[in-house]
Amino acid sequence: MSINSQSDIAANLQIGPTDRGMVRIYVEAENVDLPLDFDPDEAEEIAEELLAAAEAARSIGGPSKPGKDVRKPRR
Repeated sequence: MSINSQSDIAANLQIGPTDRGMVRIYVEAENVDLPLDFDPDEAEEIAEELLAAAEAARSIGGPSKPGKDVRKPRR
């Protein structure tokens, strides 16, 4: 499966700090529990990559947040 492949898999995603000073991204799906721990610097790099990907998706016409669309409907 590649980044552009669509999937019908549903998953829950949780992100938060651990009691050991790590940042955990926890993915839970049917038959899958995947805890991914990162040190804070790695987590910041991931956050920057997410923001860059969101910006790139917006530039190619990805969905935006409700209320953020600056286009107004014609009447």
